[in-house]
Amino acid sequence: MGKPYSMDLRERVIRRVEAGESCRSVARAFDLGEATVIRWARRKRETGTITPGQMGGHRPFLISGGHEDWLLARMKPGDFTLRELTFELAERGLRVDERTVWAFVHRAGLSFKKNRAGNRAKALKGGSAPDTVETVSAWG
Repeated sequence: MGKPYSMDLRERVIRRVEAGESCRSVARAFDLGEATVIRWARRKRETGTITPGQMGGHRPFLISGGHEDWLLARMKPGDFTLRELTFELAERGLRVDERTVWAFVHRAGLSFKKNRAGNRAKALKGGSAPDTVETVSAWG
């Protein structure tokens, strides 16, 4: 992720804009985008400051509260798939994708184990496909 422009550059740009120069000519002089200079000038007019806003941050988890408690209890027996959990959460009113459910399962410290041979489970000749997950175990 990029970093904000320095305060020194911002101050020099705004000084020239406040002196009456157009945003476009100032942008060309400092090799900046016109939109950048226009946004800085607007920010200065509206807030009185040219300091950059916050970059980044933390987005709260979508699965929390009652849904988190239900999901932890639902995963206790150990027989589940991400698709099933996603569908069951949608039935309970929380629409999330499988990646969100996977992240929750990962944070809970559970991992999926493949069959003993370490290969993907394959369909038997003339039979149905075996379960894709043999066991679910806590990381230790």
